[in-house]
Amino acid sequence: MIKKMTAMTLLGFAFVSTVQASDLTLSVELPQIDVAEYHRPYVAMWLQNDDSGDVANIEVWYQIKKSDEKGEQWLKDMRQWWRRTGRSLEMPVDGISGATQKPGVHEVDTAQVAKNLAAGNYTLYVEAAREVGGRELLKIPFLWPAKSAQTLEVKGKTELGNIVLQLAP
Repeated sequence: MIKKMTAMTLLGFAFVSTVQASDLTLSVELPQIDVAEYHRPYVAMWLQNDDSGDVANIEVWYQIKKSDEKGEQWLKDMRQWWRRTGRSLEMPVDGISGATQKPGVHEVDTAQVAKNLAAGNYTLYVEAAREVGGRELLKIPFLWPAKSAQTLEVKGKTELGNIVLQLAP
């Protein structure tokens, strides 16, 4: 019985720490696009402090396993991200960069970014660019830390689907 209680207690602590770490959650939808030549989009997600202009990169999805290593040259097609922070990064960046994703809804790990985020007014940016396709930039403004639970959402028209940002106090 003591062993069971210890295991249950440990599970309880793990659950509490997970809940406390999930103050900011993000999901990004990449729509299924019916075209003759489909390429997975490059996608960049970042937060920008409206007052200081400081940028916190969340994730960048791009073609990282190309034999000629030219996948990085197309990162500049995500123009806003490239101007704000991309051109100063040495890619790949551990914990931020990853492979392009197939269509669907993707849960994005924001724990590290949320943990280090100072109080203030922010804007979440999600930008996508696709070869033989288009570009799209979506924004969600928010106040951090959240004073109440909020679900903020924006829907793209072409390259991005629903972007959902959930904040918890």
